[in-house]
Amino acid sequence: MNGLRVVPARQQGHERLYVCGPDGMNVAWYDRDTGRVNLIATDREADVLDALKPFLTAPVAVGPPPVPTPAELARLALHPDDDLAPNRPGEALLVALDRDPAPAHRLRPDPRRRALAAEQATGEALDRLEGAGWHVLHSVPLPGGDRIHHLLIGPGGLFAVHALYARRQRVLVADPMVTLGRHDPEPVLRRLRADADRASYALTAEVHPLLALLDPTDIRTPTPPRGIRILPTTDLPTLAHLGAVLKPTDAEALHAMARDRGTWTRL
Repeated sequence: MNGLRVVPARQQGHERLYVCGPDGMNVAWYDRDTGRVNLIATDREADVLDALKPFLTAPVAVGPPPVPTPAELARLALHPDDDLAPNRPGEALLVALDRDPAPAHRLRPDPRRRALAAEQATGEALDRLEGAGWHVLHSVPLPGGDRIHHLLIGPGGLFAVHALYARRQRVLVADPMVTLGRHDPEPVLRRLRADADRASYALTAEVHPLLALLDPTDIRTPTPPRGIRILPTTDLPTLAHLGAVLKPTDAEALHAMARDRGTWTRL
């Protein structure tokens, strides 16, 4: 045993395997697309290749990494426990359900399951934008127990995305209230604006609120809400067509800042 562990991750739409030491710091990474093992600790080549052996199916090139961008340098210096990029859609709900599953027999479905379905469907749709130069973070924790369901960063700007389960329901939006079917209205838009404002403060950049609705039968907005986009999850791919607001280097830098848990604990 050489003390190294392999951590899979996605970086700018590419699959990578990071090799970490016992202290959690990266010593190398394997880029599946290029078939190259990039060594940070050049004296550990044999150990790195031994750790990656179960994942290598063909000969690979081995050498020092390319000159990193500032965003890549920030990522490499980030401890894995503080990196939010590996979070799955609905990460917080998945953990909560694992720790405290609902009773096997109950009269009504666990509302956390519906919330999870909304976050997973929304997250999957947003993840597909990564090939168009976007970056996505899921379940971003905020002080006080709150969280941003999804944070989208890319050419068209930054968006705090709140996912809401609305399957087979009519949705009425009367700012700041949102009514699903016959349920009581809730001030969803007030919370969404607050999340976007907190994200703007943390990242020192404008973050726009976006409400994603899972499979509604109808969306009514008698008066369009101020500064908030409302889209069914099926329309989220249209965000790829937004005009360019951020340069690729700016989007990468903001993503590097946003994926650091410490960025949010300082709020």
